[in-house]
Amino acid sequence: MAEAAVVSYGEGVAKALVGKLGQLLSDEYRLLRGVRSEVIQLKDEVAIMNALLRMLAEADDGAVSHFVREWMKQVRELTYDAEDCIDLFVRRISVGCRRAGALAAARHLLATLAARHRLASDILALRSRAVAISERRARYGVDSQALRPSAYFAHVAVTVTAAANEPTSNDNQLQLVGMEGQVKTMSERLKHQLGDKMVKVFSIVGFGGLGKTTLAKLVCRRLEEEFTCQATVSVSQAFDASKDMPDLLKRILYQVVKVKNHKGIQQEAALGNVDSMDTPTLASNLKRHLKDKRYLIVIDDVWTIPAWDAVRSELPENNLNSRIIVTTRMEGVAKACSPPSGGGGGGGEDDSNIHKMKPLDTGDSQKLFVGRVFGLNATCPVGLKEKMDLILKKCGGLPLAIVSIASLLSSYRSPGSIDMWERIHSSIGSQLESNPTLEGMRQVITLSYNHLPHHLKACMMYLGIFPEDYLIKKKRLMYRWVAEGLVAQKRGLTLLEVAEAYFEELMGRNMIDPTNIRSDGAIRACRVHDMMLEVVVSKSLEENFVTLVGGQSGGAILHDTVRRISIHGDDDDDNAPSTNVQGMDVKHIRSMSTFRADGRHHKLLDRLAEFTLLRVLDLEGCKYVKNHHMKHICALFLLRFLSLRYTDVSIMPGQIDKLRHLQTLNLYGTNIPELPQSVTNLEALEYLYFTNKNAWDTLWRLPRGLGKMKALRLARKVDLIDDDQVAREIGELAQLRDIEFVLCCHDQQVLKHLADSLSRLKSLRTLKVADHDYESAKANFLLDLEEPPPLLQSLRISGIMARLPDWFESHKHLATVKLCYLHLHADQLYPVLYKLPNLTRIHIEWGTCIDPELAARADYKFRALRDLRVTPSRDDNPVVIKFEQESMERLEKLTVQFGTHNRSLLGFENLKSLKEVTFKGAEDNQALHKTVREVKAWSSKRLPNSNSDEIKVIVQYE
Repeated sequence: MAEAAVVSYGEGVAKALVGKLGQLLSDEYRLLRGVRSEVIQLKDEVAIMNALLRMLAEADDGAVSHFVREWMKQVRELTYDAEDCIDLFVRRISVGCRRAGALAAARHLLATLAARHRLASDILALRSRAVAISERRARYGVDSQALRPSAYFAHVAVTVTAAANEPTSNDNQLQLVGMEGQVKTMSERLKHQLGDKMVKVFSIVGFGGLGKTTLAKLVCRRLEEEFTCQATVSVSQAFDASKDMPDLLKRILYQVVKVKNHKGIQQEAALGNVDSMDTPTLASNLKRHLKDKRYLIVIDDVWTIPAWDAVRSELPENNLNSRIIVTTRMEGVAKACSPPSGGGGGGGEDDSNIHKMKPLDTGDSQKLFVGRVFGLNATCPVGLKEKMDLILKKCGGLPLAIVSIASLLSSYRSPGSIDMWERIHSSIGSQLESNPTLEGMRQVITLSYNHLPHHLKACMMYLGIFPEDYLIKKKRLMYRWVAEGLVAQKRGLTLLEVAEAYFEELMGRNMIDPTNIRSDGAIRACRVHDMMLEVVVSKSLEENFVTLVGGQSGGAILHDTVRRISIHGDDDDDNAPSTNVQGMDVKHIRSMSTFRADGRHHKLLDRLAEFTLLRVLDLEGCKYVKNHHMKHICALFLLRFLSLRYTDVSIMPGQIDKLRHLQTLNLYGTNIPELPQSVTNLEALEYLYFTNKNAWDTLWRLPRGLGKMKALRLARKVDLIDDDQVAREIGELAQLRDIEFVLCCHDQQVLKHLADSLSRLKSLRTLKVADHDYESAKANFLLDLEEPPPLLQSLRISGIMARLPDWFESHKHLATVKLCYLHLHADQLYPVLYKLPNLTRIHIEWGTCIDPELAARADYKFRALRDLRVTPSRDDNPVVIKFEQESMERLEKLTVQFGTHNRSLLGFENLKSLKEVTFKGAEDNQALHKTVREVKAWSSKRLPNSNSDEIKVIVQYE
């Protein structure tokens, strides 16, 4: 499996190079005349390698020798070097090239003569290496005729992981650690009558090693009396219905004939000659045996929807309230197995038949670990307690990881074994690769990685750049993926949209843990489980995908050629491999990231001029980046991603426009007072975020020439000044999706042009408008929009308005509305807002409602509203917040600001779907405390008569 993973990723690398060579042959590079034939032949060589790599990825394990790993390393390095060669050529011929006529073109041709000659020589050398690598493959006997595709590519690994997850006879009680509540919940769901007698499918979904199979088996054990006919079968990654279905049906048949009656006596029916039966005959027999039996069948480890569809079609319907449990790592598969029935009662999709596994909490993690190492009801020796806590933090609540490491340490129970515990904690990554006791854990965790397609393997390995427990912002990650060339072009989609699809697929496969989830379900960030990160880092280092300095690098030896460098920390030994970077060859580095503000590695910043191939420079929070570094940064012609977020840089040179390929420029929280006019020449720029940490009202004054920035998608904190031309040019930003205006202008004609421009922004999704002059009512320009942006999803208005825009009533996509200081009457708010058909979030902030009562009337049917926040200032209106029946029945989250007011909340018992309430106010506010008691009492009272959980009440004191 490890070799296959190497092959699969290498296949993607080689495939990317084919595209790069194809680009080089395009009309854009006509200067290549004498080299064209050599480029074509190199492209053909790499294409042949790519085909062979695909065959290797699909071959039987026995047909793939250890030679493949070294051969793949050579192919990978050839690919990297070829890409570097091409990028250097593009850099040399493009810098300073602004063709203004035939004479300028001729001069440029002469000026690049040396570069073209150098490229020709490099291409010849690369082609010779490619031929040599191909010949080496043939010489060592990698025969394409012997590489027969295997339908059981992952079968062995699945078998190993299943065995690794099986508890021993002495561990029966430990099985229930952290599982008792989940077993009870699922058992009750399976037993309850849900309306009809048809077979119902329940799914258990979660990351590998969380205990999905264990939970399913415990549920089966608890329900033996209700379901006397049971079976459990596993589906492999490479399940092929045409070949594997007979075996699966046989395994089910062998189990369902063994039926227990209420006294525990097992009865077995005759099967006949099962081994000679084909799929239709087996399916017919299964139907006959289950005709009058209420069955419970577990289909374990389903990876794809087609595999599920094939299995489900063979399981009979007997109208006896039979049940099927599916375990899967894929949320998409879980939803396909257990689709919403529309009867959830909570207003959203009914996913009550899908159980999402969660990691163990601290208490259960300790109980499981101690039970495995020292025995049931034992305690951990005081001398080992600190190391145990560190190990459990690394395990992150993953039962399989806890059990595997505890098994390894079960022979080291005395306080004198602390050195061994320390070694295990500090070397879990290498132990995953070499220690037989941890083989099961490594297999389970690696299985999810190995099952990824090659493009997602690269994106997953990229996460190894970030330190342990690091909160990775989604936008930052996606823009970095794009900048690194890890995202493939797809017709009809932007690269960022494809990157978002990659992110969602990794999340759906439970490879990353979503965090910062908004009430509308949007994911803002993610983390990588520590044990998965160990695997990712191991793969990244093995593939020379990333070089880590400090942190989790574990002192790994640096490769001869560094491609990506990520600085996590420092150590005291200047000669240690992880810190000896002063003599590092940096000319091949494609990305540099820093995650530590101090340390000697900042000296690399003084060598930025040597980073000629740098695409990504992420210096967020780095205290050592200074103004004098900016001249070198502005010379990094190939740079696509630049983040100086939270640095002390205070100048932005006009030469920034030399970064012609720059896509992301993050200057949030710097000391830069303003941006130069030349920023408008960054025609590839998509993301621009600029604020000054010492003066947060510092804005980017939109300059003339803005219309040239055709690729711009996001611009935050921009200042619209009194300039008609700038207001008109905003309408030329056809790709703009997210913009935040501060209206510093005073000319009504400028605001009129702004309204016209916004009507032309067909791609706009998020619009924020702020008028800090709270007497001018400049926000009224939104009333003049002839046609609002059709795809607008989120709108924030801050400033006085005469009313809400009329176009609110018909907008189909608007989901979030945030209102601040509008000075409107209550009957100007809800009566307009409820007409938005997909409105899920409303924020009514200070100064918005000037009436003492804000009531959601029965006539206001908010069909989609999930999140309502009413946060006036401490002594502001409204004083009474009221909910009538049927107005907000789908509301799940409510936030109310009490401040110092004697504010009251009426009719909250009409919020049938409420799950969480947050109250804010002064600690001595008795009205707040009274409301908290009332909500808690109502929540407890409704529990016996409802399927809802107790409402979570949060109080935040000011």
